[in-house]
Amino acid sequence: MLFHRDIRMLIGILIVAALAFYVADPASPGFHIDLFGLRIDQDFPIREGLDLKGGVQVLLEADVPPGTRVDPGSMEAARQIVASRVNALGVSEPLVQLASGNRIIVQLPGIKDPDAAIRTFGETGLLEFIDAGNTYLPPGTIVTTTLGGPKSFETPASPTAALTPGATPTAGQSPTPAASPTPAKVYTTILTGKDLQSASVGFDNLGRPEIDFTLTADGAKKFADFTSKNVGKYLAITMDKKVIESPVIQSPITGGRGTINGGNGPGFTLQQAQSLVIQLRYGALPIPLKVVESTQVGPTLGSQAVEQSIRAGVIGLGIVLVFMLLYYRVPGLLADLALLIYAAVTFSLFRIIPVTLTLAGIAGFILSIGMAVDANILIFERMKEELRAGRTLRAAIDAGFSRAWTSIRDSNFSTLITCAILFWFGMTFGASIIQGFALTLAVGVIVSLFTAILVSRTFLQLVVDSGLVRDLRWYGLDEVPKVVS
Repeated sequence: MLFHRDIRMLIGILIVAALAFYVADPASPGFHIDLFGLRIDQDFPIREGLDLKGGVQVLLEADVPPGTRVDPGSMEAARQIVASRVNALGVSEPLVQLASGNRIIVQLPGIKDPDAAIRTFGETGLLEFIDAGNTYLPPGTIVTTTLGGPKSFETPASPTAALTPGATPTAGQSPTPAASPTPAKVYTTILTGKDLQSASVGFDNLGRPEIDFTLTADGAKKFADFTSKNVGKYLAITMDKKVIESPVIQSPITGGRGTINGGNGPGFTLQQAQSLVIQLRYGALPIPLKVVESTQVGPTLGSQAVEQSIRAGVIGLGIVLVFMLLYYRVPGLLADLALLIYAAVTFSLFRIIPVTLTLAGIAGFILSIGMAVDANILIFERMKEELRAGRTLRAAIDAGFSRAWTSIRDSNFSTLITCAILFWFGMTFGASIIQGFALTLAVGVIVSLFTAILVSRTFLQLVVDSGLVRDLRWYGLDEVPKVVS
């Protein structure tokens, strides 16, 4: 019965190993099949961090007058909002952390359009609905606003925004000729982005991108009161004081829902609409930020580092495999097979989750390989002690695994606790490299428990039960003891 159970276990292990090797293969095409009428299209890309793949590193600074003190809480809030916007871009393993001098460091690995990304997370993102009265404000106009209170006039003037020939309109801005400076009117802000409950990208009847938004209960009430009293007048919508569109209020709007479509200009591109939604969804920055430095990081250093890391990993793994084979013989050979399965399963999980690989992450993976071998060493040494005490092979295997388990469990759980602390630290302080190290190490430790306890044990039990190798010297013993049980 035990032999048949081990055969079934072996079949399951071989199936898992085959799938793992298939997914871990760098040339794997993924899964693209029809299964009972259900189409499965799943690729397994290898995601690399900034240090391996290259990308963009941006240095942001609080845009305040010289000598102005910036509250540390405001900088932390700005960092969190920037991090949320960057994550919404779908960037893998971004780094967003505070630096000295009211600055924020942002690293974006593998980014395809750095300028668009910088506009998305660097702009303040202040949405305002302003009372334009009987004045039509063309898209792109820069306005001055005040929250509530009576309207007034002030100087200096702000010229109407202009685009040079060939420039790309942004946020619904249309090319308009530059205007001479005129006194700037201060418009009253009716609602801000804080009154938004949700925002998403939608499409109008012609398939053009637009922004659908829903107001909070308080915002819906204010919007309904204002539109009820100002039918026939203009309600301008601005982003960072720049007019997006300036529609006429046709009737009271009481549903708390609305659409921003870019006005009468060229409208939004899909990328512009997505960028604005990200800014609206995660709120306005508490302080304005400016780009101090933007650096394109090439992948050359990353390629060299990857090559050296792979070479070091292969050499280290080869030395471990040879040591296990020479010192423990048959158990060492079976542990080597289990270790290869471990490597395939772990790397396939990195691609399935997916985990973004950095140099620190690769280091965590290599460290977990050593811990996987350590578990086998504990088991085999305990098994040798049982054999010296006169146990049979089967009894020694059972005792070796059961009595070594407590040590393996405690050491691996301690490592997992450390990984959790490191992951929390990296998440709290914006050190995503530490997060990557903790994640790869934790995944490796968990898989090592599977391979050391289940795979190695199944292999050993099958060899012993088959009777192929009976000489105890093939199990690492130099002297053959007298068997007592």
